[in-house]
Amino acid sequence: MSEIRDINTVVSIDSFRERAQQGALKRIEAYWESLRNGRVVPARSEIDPRQISSALGNAFILERISKGLARFRLAGMHLNDLMGMEVRGMPLTAMIAPESRDAVGSALETMFEEPAVARFELVSQGSLGKPRMQAQMVLLPLRSDLGDVSRALGVLVAAGKIGRAPRRFDVLSHTCQTMIGTGDHRCTTNLASDGAERSAGFAEEAVRPGLLERLERADRPHLRLVVSQD
Repeated sequence: MSEIRDINTVVSIDSFRERAQQGALKRIEAYWESLRNGRVVPARSEIDPRQISSALGNAFILERISKGLARFRLAGMHLNDLMGMEVRGMPLTAMIAPESRDAVGSALETMFEEPAVARFELVSQGSLGKPRMQAQMVLLPLRSDLGDVSRALGVLVAAGKIGRAPRRFDVLSHTCQTMIGTGDHRCTTNLASDGAERSAGFAEEAVRPGLLERLERADRPHLRLVVSQD
């Protein structure tokens, strides 16, 4: 393990990186909330990478492409490192173990349709050259320049050594927090099976943040957390 030493302390670089990544979850969600500013969902065009520069390695933008499916429009280095390749253009479920893909697809539909904030507890089971990893992921809905909720700002933080890539994750549990306070809630908590298995910037192609008009403000909705057990 890499270490930084001085006369009085020994600091693990790996531990420092993990603590810094954990802060990315709060920074990204706080930034998204600041953009909402009383509305149901902010616009993709309002995302300014300079405002979240310290968390860009863990951040990503999703585009809805069909029912229960969304692809990476762009992604930070942490996600590329986990997969051992550039993930832009790949579906989010490429990072998810097959047994958990239905759960993620259902959560994506809830996020885009209601809309809602989706939160996940994840695990990548250990194997030869792949130490066990735990992770957290948050998906935050965004409006496209057409006004539909078909984009999402996401953040993923995985703790532990990556080892051999690619690393895929099982869903241990997930919850959805609706932004409108009504409707059916299809985002449920799931238990995963124990047997399951660099992007330098943050500028999306064909989208120039800050140049599109902001969407009209709406009244602040009531937030309600919905969690159900299998």
